[in-house]
Amino acid sequence: MKRIGLLTLIATICLALGLMVSPTPVVAKTIFVTIGTGGITGVYYPTGGAIARIVNKKRKEYGIRCTVESTGGSVFNVNAVMAGDLEFGVVQSDRQYQAINGMAEWKEKGPQKDLRAVFTIHPESITLVAADDAGIKSIKDLKGKRVNIGNPGSGQRQNSIDALENAGINYETDLTAEGVKAAEAPGLLQDGRIDAFFYTVGHPSGAIKEATAGRRKVHFVPITGVDKLLQKYPYYAKAVIPIKLYPGATNTEDVETFGVKATLITSAKVPDLVVYAVTKEVFDNFESFKKLHPAYEVLTKQNMLEGMSAPIHPGAMKYYKESGLDKYIPVMH
Repeated sequence: MKRIGLLTLIATICLALGLMVSPTPVVAKTIFVTIGTGGITGVYYPTGGAIARIVNKKRKEYGIRCTVESTGGSVFNVNAVMAGDLEFGVVQSDRQYQAINGMAEWKEKGPQKDLRAVFTIHPESITLVAADDAGIKSIKDLKGKRVNIGNPGSGQRQNSIDALENAGINYETDLTAEGVKAAEAPGLLQDGRIDAFFYTVGHPSGAIKEATAGRRKVHFVPITGVDKLLQKYPYYAKAVIPIKLYPGATNTEDVETFGVKATLITSAKVPDLVVYAVTKEVFDNFESFKKLHPAYEVLTKQNMLEGMSAPIHPGAMKYYKESGLDKYIPVMH
């Protein structure tokens, strides 16, 4: 990748010059890697931070300095990793599938052949939040309403469109679709400028807590009848939003929906050592990692190997084979 390639070149030159002028050992340059995440109120940003903290504890051992960048989400992260502007990105499982297969935003570019999977993380529910006074009891009631479906370039926008189309709703003609970032939607809902919003997110979420804590009463709208959708798109699965996490919402029971998984991706051009270090430190410190965010409570080492559609990076696979976890990796078809 651009930065890593440059660092390698600089280190090589420095080593050569050092050998010519002095027998003193040359200290290796630090390798800087950046993880692209999402909005700061979602789960992606703290997820990137959690991974970075764990890796940075071994900075002296690996020579890696890991930082986090708040970005526009999955599509941005895939494109930035492929361009060499980021080393890693947190990406929805559906976007990983589409990128490696040259679908959706990558239809014209074609399959992103250098895309590599590292592991999967928390499940993300496609969450529909509506104001009580907007008269929205089911997804079909969104017709004629003003609804935020997510900003262009975010993974959640396509999830919103899939959910709407599954319910027989055309987002371009049947409702007024807003395209703002998820972090801005709670404020718009509370201000009465939209009636509802979609957000594909792990729970609990700061943005959803904000939406349910204002003066305007809100509730979660169930998204059901998705069996055909799940058959069509294998990266989707049924999910449940635990209502105990949001005491400010007016629901009385857990809410049915469907969702995807957050995944960590990288590029084939990122050195094996870097990807190995990230993978090893997260899995070797698994119990500590799980405690870093409530959304990770459901994680197991086994389910962190499910939901990957791109080839697994050799650096990650090296660790999985060493630890015996490779037997849990599902066969890709």
